[in-house]
Amino acid sequence: MPLIFLNGGAMRGGPLHHLLDGAPLVAETTTAARYRFYSVGDQCPALQPVAHGGTEVHGEVYDVPMDVLRDRLLPAEPPELELGVVELADGTSSLAMVLRRPYTSYARLTDITEHGSWGEYRKTKEAA
Repeated sequence: MPLIFLNGGAMRGGPLHHLLDGAPLVAETTTAARYRFYSVGDQCPALQPVAHGGTEVHGEVYDVPMDVLRDRLLPAEPPELELGVVELADGTSSLAMVLRRPYTSYARLTDITEHGSWGEYRKTKEAA
């Protein structure tokens, strides 16, 4: 089964976690420091690979059956994201949802790279 790195609503405790249909958590980890991190219209996070100026982004890796990925998880993703492959902190690769290239949506992108985590960004936003 493919491994997928999740960093938003499908993580444990998130509103979309049920879409994983019980897929096992493999690791709590970060990406390699090669990504900018964005809030897409304050609805979901997005990773964007960069050559310089990236950071590690916190998330969870799950072992998801292909039919769950095809039928449940991917259809729930917003059109601003696409399936890609990211590098994790340990140098391994994983599927992940990344910012669609080229970005053609009208949803506002907010750079939240400094937070390194969707949860931390949401906490800061709620406190403001």
